[in-house]
Amino acid sequence: MPSSELWAGALSLLLIHHETGCRHSALNAARLLDRIGALDEIDADTRNLCERASSRLSSGKEQHHAGTA
Repeated sequence: MPSSELWAGALSLLLIHHETGCRHSALNAARLLDRIGALDEIDADTRNLCERASSRLSSGKEQHHAGTA
């Protein structure tokens, strides 16, 4: 399992991006999610979630709608 620092960093940057629209925070969150998703001990579902989130953050085309995770 990745260290809590990696998870906390990714979530913190994601919140900063959401609250301020900071593009650098989005890109840095995507980088951390890529690192987490690349770890051997990550299960396939978590890896897929990290990849999806990273892709959306990197593209700058986050979708803002209600739905399932």
